[in-house]
Amino acid sequence: MTRVLIGALLAGVASAALAADLPPRQPYNYSAPVYAPAFTWTGVYFGVNGGGGWGATSNGSFGNLSGWTFGGTVGANYQINQFVIGAEGDWDWANVGHTQYFTFSSNQMNVNQTLTLRARAGFAMDRALLYVTGGYAGVNANASFSTPLAGWGGSQSQWISGGAIGAGVEYAFTNNITAKAEYLYLPLSSTTFFGSALYSTRAPVDLSLLRAGLNYKF
Repeated sequence: MTRVLIGALLAGVASAALAADLPPRQPYNYSAPVYAPAFTWTGVYFGVNGGGGWGATSNGSFGNLSGWTFGGTVGANYQINQFVIGAEGDWDWANVGHTQYFTFSSNQMNVNQTLTLRARAGFAMDRALLYVTGGYAGVNANASFSTPLAGWGGSQSQWISGGAIGAGVEYAFTNNITAKAEYLYLPLSSTTFFGSALYSTRAPVDLSLLRAGLNYKF
């Protein structure tokens, strides 16, 4: 019995000594998984846009216009759930024109600037945005006429105001870089050119713009 007690005591001492030599157990640190924040369209952005333009003068004085546009864009969006509202403005250089020839004369019109200030409303599907847009539009148009046999001629530049309505799609490739494609229809007011006793013509101009854009969002 004495030997058993002595053996048990020695085993306990050995176990205690061995435990003292082991490194202390390190506490387990649990780290919650890190998720990337959900993309949002909310923010201010600026960018560039360009594309083609075409249109018609309804009374045929200047014929059908066609050409290109290129310029800059600035805007802001605010996202509520999947709905996005915002405002956008752009100013473009343009070369959208045509020369209309008649028997003894010719008329020429060239739209060399476009400006739009529009509201936007859209539906977001994560990084894709479908939107409609509408607001103010204005263009600077230069018109000229020439009648070589009579020796008449002249030119006139005029700012023409109207509206803008359209739709488009935009996609965010990163949290900051987005690209879009859109169509805008610009019904502009009827304007009288060369209002004189010798010659005048009144020309309503309706333009269509089909363009792409690249934006940087903050």
